[in-house]
Amino acid sequence: MFVGTTLLEILGTIAFAVSGAMVAVQKKMDIFGVAILGLTTAVGGGVIRDLILGCKPPMVFRNPIYAVLALIVSLIVFRRPVREFLSRKERVPELILLIMDSLGLAIFTTVGVRAGFRYVDEPTMFLSAFVGVITGVGGGIMRDLMAENTPYVFVRHFYASASLIGALTMAILWNPLGETASIVICTIVVFVLRILAAKYRWRLPRVD
Repeated sequence: MFVGTTLLEILGTIAFAVSGAMVAVQKKMDIFGVAILGLTTAVGGGVIRDLILGCKPPMVFRNPIYAVLALIVSLIVFRRPVREFLSRKERVPELILLIMDSLGLAIFTTVGVRAGFRYVDEPTMFLSAFVGVITGVGGGIMRDLMAENTPYVFVRHFYASASLIGALTMAILWNPLGETASIVICTIVVFVLRILAAKYRWRLPRVD
């Protein structure tokens, strides 16, 4: 399962680095800003998670492969042909960004819940779900604050709620079904909910 989890983390890192770098591109930041926002989105949630769980220094500083990958992806997005393609207000680029963001959210939610079970002797469901959600949305919140945007999770569609439902599902299924099955189910649940929420514009009640 280690190989499978590592692959998931690589995919999640790529997905979130793309979404973070694109926010920087839309804000017309320079190459440094694009790299930092891509990096922050990809690893920010994991840093917050590790600090909560008492893992010091956070894993990203002990194994920088994910940070390096996020920087490389961000620099690729900065290249003119790539950023111009992804910036188009057309169906294909928008669909790519939706899939990337949804995939990143789904993967890092599962990674966070897994960390709760791995690093805490007797994790409660609340702890497992909380670190799952914070791993999934933490990097995006940091990205939006750095870009001077209202955090996406507070105003757009069914985002953090999808992460929470997936995290709770994984925490409930961890013991009866085991690690592998609960990870697969959580990933699917979060990803499908995000895609459906975007398609049908599901929203939580909000102030008009």
